[in-house]
Amino acid sequence: MKTTGGIESSLTLPVSPLNRFERVPIQIVESAESASRLVAGEIARLIRLKQKLGQRTVLGLATGSTPLAVYRELVRLHREEGLSFRDVVTFNLDEYFPMSQSQTQSYRWFMDEHLFRHIDIPVEHTHVPDGQIPSQEVPHTCQAYEKAILAVGGIDLQILGIGRTGHIGFNEPGSTRRSRTRLITLDHVTRRDNAPNFPRGDMVPHQALTMGIATILEARRILLLAFGEHKADTIYQSFEQEPSATIPASFLQEHDNVCVILDAGASLRLTRVRTPWLTGPLADLGLVWDDPMIRRAVVWLATGKNKPLLKLTDSDYNEKGLDELLANHGPAYNINLKVFRAIQNTITGWPSGRPNELAGKEPRRIVVFSPHPDDDVISMGGTLLRLAEQGHEVHVAHQVTGSMSVSDQAIDRYIRFSRESLRITASNDRPTTIPRADELSPEQLRSLKFLIRQIEAVHAASVCQIPEKRLHFLALPFYETGRITKSPVGAQDVKIVMDLLDSIKPHQIYAAGDLADPHGTHYLCLQAVVAALQQLSQREWMKDCTPWLYRGAWQSWDIHEIDMAVPLSPGELMRKRRAIFQHETQKDQVMFLADDQREFWQRAEERARDMARFYDKLGLAEYEALETFARLRIETMSETPSIIAI
Repeated sequence: MKTTGGIESSLTLPVSPLNRFERVPIQIVESAESASRLVAGEIARLIRLKQKLGQRTVLGLATGSTPLAVYRELVRLHREEGLSFRDVVTFNLDEYFPMSQSQTQSYRWFMDEHLFRHIDIPVEHTHVPDGQIPSQEVPHTCQAYEKAILAVGGIDLQILGIGRTGHIGFNEPGSTRRSRTRLITLDHVTRRDNAPNFPRGDMVPHQALTMGIATILEARRILLLAFGEHKADTIYQSFEQEPSATIPASFLQEHDNVCVILDAGASLRLTRVRTPWLTGPLADLGLVWDDPMIRRAVVWLATGKNKPLLKLTDSDYNEKGLDELLANHGPAYNINLKVFRAIQNTITGWPSGRPNELAGKEPRRIVVFSPHPDDDVISMGGTLLRLAEQGHEVHVAHQVTGSMSVSDQAIDRYIRFSRESLRITASNDRPTTIPRADELSPEQLRSLKFLIRQIEAVHAASVCQIPEKRLHFLALPFYETGRITKSPVGAQDVKIVMDLLDSIKPHQIYAAGDLADPHGTHYLCLQAVVAALQQLSQREWMKDCTPWLYRGAWQSWDIHEIDMAVPLSPGELMRKRRAIFQHETQKDQVMFLADDQREFWQRAEERARDMARFYDKLGLAEYEALETFARLRIETMSETPSIIAI
């Protein structure tokens, strides 16, 4: 095991054939919550052991959504288990520039809000770069920050997150291995990712103060956490590729006491997860050539060889390292045919059952969970149409208000319209009573934004032939923080979902499995659904209930994950577009596009068309578009939504 100041760590793994492609130790855990508990536990052990030795602990800390659960657990350890921070000194990685410490977007405010004011750490022991100093003082202040770290003997344990550009701290692509604490210009991707923390995207500072790569690498121990599928590509590039200034996190490969902790989503591009057969015989890795693994390997092979499934040969299998599969399950044509039939059987125009299967039964009751008010039509609008037209009782449950993604400009436009229409239609002696947008409180603004999104959702549902009485606006409490950072899913969130399901007793449930959503709302919404289904698992109606996961706005299912594919005609695809268009506030000015600057309707159509083209390329039937779903196995549910699609 690696040590930090003579203290053993439980997070560093030995090298094995399974992880031989990885250039740093990487631990994959079942959930972000599990990872956060592990890291908080290591921090606590370090603090307690150094206190026994009469030594202080120096921590390097990060901000953002990734370490939030770590800080919550540290606060719990302080309050419930007596963990003291009186001998702890902290140095934060970075701060926006310019930025007042009193602003809610500042990292000093973040640390006070989520950690410092809840523990017994002396304020003089906490260090965050000062974002409100005059520009001419920046060089001196950065040098002083470096000296302050050296003065306490250096950082014992550095906590890191990672940005989608590969930045650690705010060391953007191009940062050198020798860089020190300095002022840096933020990459446009970073500014876009951070925009939801600000009232308007153009308010995100263009610069920041950050520890340099060399400063970070001088820490005696480094733990990097990454959660979510939107981090998977960056993790792969950082830790399975050569170190490069274009991916600053890759320089961590040069540190001899680093561990990367990932949830299942962030690990998806690692060789041992994506293509484990390339690491050695599966039996040696504790894996087997079951049907899902065979389907994944054969689709990967067909894609790499650019061949339809039924044209793959024995030579193709051998050339691409699938000789073990060929030897145990061949010849090639038998494997090809098995996979072809399995994928072909996913295609159905009757997502709730064929007429002969449902003969004599009542129409199916269906609940579609939509995290935001537009996710249902974006991700499965064509299937919604199909279900409604086939006579089923379709309910849509919008889980959060979505108020954060309505701009202040949209509110101003609607209020101006309302004021002017009242002036035009009112009698001369009737005063105009509608306030201006700048006269509204934050709570009133959020309520108006929620109302707008409700009305848009009603109109979208009508395009899909779903009556308003079957729309449910749950407004789950975890979302209502007024900030992009959300609360954890709590008992009240789960109870709201349970009560809805118990009242409808559905035969099918659809929930969003689009966990690459970079802002985490989809992940939390799925947590609420999973927890509710776990608690309802013994209900009689659950015996005849099938849960499904859909994707669409941020990514598509890999073809080996798909259990159901619903084909759409050109006309159905156009009606789906019309439904999406009812969400007018999310068109053109939508705030959360992240890297993909296409509007959501464009993303949804292209992904559905791309999936149809992929099926065609594999030699299956050709369709205009496909919406795809993965089965949610209730019996295998864990606390980790990202690994329950089988």
